Amino acid sequence: MHLLIPFASALSEAGTHTLRELRLPRLAELLSRLQPTERFGSDDEYSPILPHERALAASWGWPAGDVALPFAARAAAADGVEVGELAWGALTPAHWHVGTDQVTLVDPAALALDADESRALFEAVRELFESEGFTFAWGAPLRWYAAHESLVDLACASLDRVIGRNVDPWLPGQVQARLVRRLQNEVQMLLYPHPINEAREARGQPPVNSFWLSGCGRFQIADEGTVQVDESLRAPLLADDWAAWAEAWRALDAGVLATSLAHARDGEAVALTLAGERYAQRFEQAPRTLLQRIAARWHGVEPHAVLEAL
Repeated sequence: MHLLIPFASALSEAGTHTLRELRLPRLAELLSRLQPTERFGSDDEYSPILPHERALAASWGWPAGDVALPFAARAAAADGVEVGELAWGALTPAHWHVGTDQVTLVDPAALALDADESRALFEAVRELFESEGFTFAWGAPLRWYAAHESLVDLACASLDRVIGRNVDPWLPGQVQARLVRRLQNEVQMLLYPHPINEAREARGQPPVNSFWLSGCGRFQIADEGTVQVDESLRAPLLADDWAAWAEAWRALDAGVLATSLAHARDGEAVALTLAGERYAQRFEQAPRTLLQRIAARWHGVEPHAVLEAL
């Protein structure tokens, strides 16, 4: 079994403090039984692709992508869209909060957008995209899709890179992204006076005033049975809710990590990938000398030291 845990670490002072206060005994023992192998990512926490996405793509057998990985086409196919050979991108309807000195992308989940609202807004902007030669498809309230040849290998920051942050450093800067940036402006102007948004604001809900493009590329087959992804750390980390993040870590330690440890104790093949903002590190069982086994038993592994390096 291969367990992948995204958002396992954070570079903020609060995240580091939380990690150092955590007691994760099962993770500690599991790490003492495994050896680090492949490492994904770089020192640049502003890389558009998240480290766990690189690790996931590798486990699926996808070719390494430096700038783009086609997660949108895969998600569209799962939503019943006929993706064919087109290059797809995921369009996530979003609220861009305009502050005094920056524009921040609010977590789309906070919109609580229902299917009827989403479809009405989708239809409102459809003509903007189709008039520019895009194929436009609806998948779910927060999953719209667009296909266009300009989206082949277009480097776009993953949505989770941008949530709660200033959008400016993450906007695509390539020449082929100019059309996307223009469409973002036109969507903002079109949706501002839309009746759906007027009704939302009257109810105290944030309006849908833009979108985020991500996961561009053509569909690739994925060997999905090779890895189990547990995203229980995602929501509290993106919300900067460190108490909830710590509690989610403790639940992981008592749950899936305890299961992985039991398999490792039984001599079964176990792999673990932990991912932070810069790196994803894979750990696997490997033959160890008697001296290494004794050292691991007496010295152990401090999980926070491993996690802070991510």
